[in-house]
Amino acid sequence: MQQISVIIPCFNEETMIAGCLESVSFADEIMVVDSFSTDRTLEIARRHTQRILQHEYINSAAQKNWAIPQAKHPWVLIVDADERVSPELAAEIGKILQNPDCDSYWIRRRNYFFGKQIRHGSWRTDKVLRLFRRDIGRYQRRHVHAEIEMKGRVGRCSHVLDHYSFRSLDDFFRKVARYSTWGAMNAQDKGIRGNGWRLFGHSIGDFLKGYVLKRGFLDGTEGFIIAMMGGIATFLKYAKLWELERAGRTQASPRETARSTEGELADNRNYRLCAGNPKAALQRTNL
Repeated sequence: MQQISVIIPCFNEETMIAGCLESVSFADEIMVVDSFSTDRTLEIARRHTQRILQHEYINSAAQKNWAIPQAKHPWVLIVDADERVSPELAAEIGKILQNPDCDSYWIRRRNYFFGKQIRHGSWRTDKVLRLFRRDIGRYQRRHVHAEIEMKGRVGRCSHVLDHYSFRSLDDFFRKVARYSTWGAMNAQDKGIRGNGWRLFGHSIGDFLKGYVLKRGFLDGTEGFIIAMMGGIATFLKYAKLWELERAGRTQASPRETARSTEGELADNRNYRLCAGNPKAALQRTNL
């Protein structure tokens, strides 16, 4: 049976990290990759693993691409702190590793919103490529929503990864503020233009697709909120893309604001961690 490393990227996840770590206890190695948390995340993580690394966070893809080569074993499973490996999925992964017939595997996510399982809408078909051979899988160089780029055969797991994405509406709006900026940067990198049609058509279209075409209305109020949030996120992405195109050299654009904010966050995290030891800032730490 081939061995597996589980990688858990995190930052200030004291309310979620324990459940995630407990769900991956089957792994041969559990590696927590922390972005200089300031809460009890590391204290809780140490109860489950001694392999804890810290690294400056730029974006999700860059963080995971830095972490993957640090894994000790030939297979890698990446799990976010707000996700749980179901017992059925853990058993299935064990069987796969006895005799893998593919180089990577898609995993469906079972999404929850305020404790309710979401069975319809855009979240119903959610899947992620998270189980793969360490030496041939890396994330796309994108600011957000990057997927693994793989060479080789790709399979599919039958069982699910449980996902508890938003803990409150405030949590959603904080995330959408970041993700819409990164999404606008992705779109600009591809040469996509921001205009009135995209602002209106894509945001309304995403709402109708999730709520009507994919029957999000069957999930009740939760389904309506999720579909509306999707439309808002899309609207903000194209509005920020429009702003990026019109930002003058003397005006702070969303791209510049994002970079400034990320730099300030990194400086604050490192200052708290490395007070009294400035040379340790921005370096990997084994805790």
